[in-house]
Amino acid sequence: MRRFVIRSLESAVRRGDASASSCRRFSSDSAPERKVAILGAAGGIGQPLALLMKLNPLVSSLTLYDIAGTPGVAADVSHINTRAEVAGYAGDEQLGKALEGSDVVIIPAGVPRKPGMTRDDLFNINAGIVKSLCTAISKYCPNAVVNMISNPVNSTVPIASEVFKKAGTYNERRLFGVTTLDVVRAKTFYAGKAKVPVAGVNVPVVGGHAGITILPLFSQATPASNDLSDEDIKALTKRTQDGGTEVVEAKAGKGSATLSMAYAGAIFADACLKGLNGVPDVVECSFVQSSITELPFFASKVRLGKNGVEEVLGLGPLSDFEKEGLEKLKPELKASIEKGIKFAQEN
Repeated sequence: MRRFVIRSLESAVRRGDASASSCRRFSSDSAPERKVAILGAAGGIGQPLALLMKLNPLVSSLTLYDIAGTPGVAADVSHINTRAEVAGYAGDEQLGKALEGSDVVIIPAGVPRKPGMTRDDLFNINAGIVKSLCTAISKYCPNAVVNMISNPVNSTVPIASEVFKKAGTYNERRLFGVTTLDVVRAKTFYAGKAKVPVAGVNVPVVGGHAGITILPLFSQATPASNDLSDEDIKALTKRTQDGGTEVVEAKAGKGSATLSMAYAGAIFADACLKGLNGVPDVVECSFVQSSITELPFFASKVRLGKNGVEEVLGLGPLSDFEKEGLEKLKPELKASIEKGIKFAQEN
């Protein structure tokens, strides 16, 4: 079971693949020391994310932080026989110790979506949580790569940027909104409809991380499929955009997308670690400071490296349907970004 789970992490783990280039593989013996901190580690996303990061051989130190419950989570995952040393911290007074020396900080902290709740409804609660955590990051590990999972990402990433600017520690190359779940869903749904093996599928997803701001570029999907109609593409796009709602409804209001989000968060964190370790050609989609549109933040393909963002890649050729979707998403995404900036500046 452990072998299956580790292999599913797509990259840090292709130990048995003799054809993979040796520079793209790390063992626990050769990988540099890397500390990862998870803020919100006792929650619905945080716990499975802690498990997945414990399984990643690139992680040498894993610190788990939440307002309560983390010592138990840490004790549980610490018994797993993998490289990472685990420590749990709880309460405001222990946040600094959890963060000190971190290379990557993953933030799934906040309240989950509930039935009838839009991502925007989460704003007032989660914005304050993100602001306080980012204030601590600026103090205790200002050079860490920050992976923002807390929703609404379209606003929490701009909030983080403003907090870091105020502290004098902002580095746009080290702040990421994790949109990987949109990519994971687009790959899964496309593979099912196109009847191709999902393991070989790639679908870029651009824009933002809520509703119509999520724009999967199925025209660029690989392997290409000629069997999908325009209506199929529209349906796949809508299902990708509504993926979170699909899970909330299926759980009958008793939860949101926690397990798939933890998986997506682990995939993106792994990509960041590989970039920091100098593995070449690591490309993932992420919501970052960007100049590829007129908006200050935008999700697109990003090349990762030792400095975090090495290059923000362009959108590439778009279909007419995607061009229309791009123009439709801009006003909503612009408003969400501005709302985050305004919150940070006024609080």
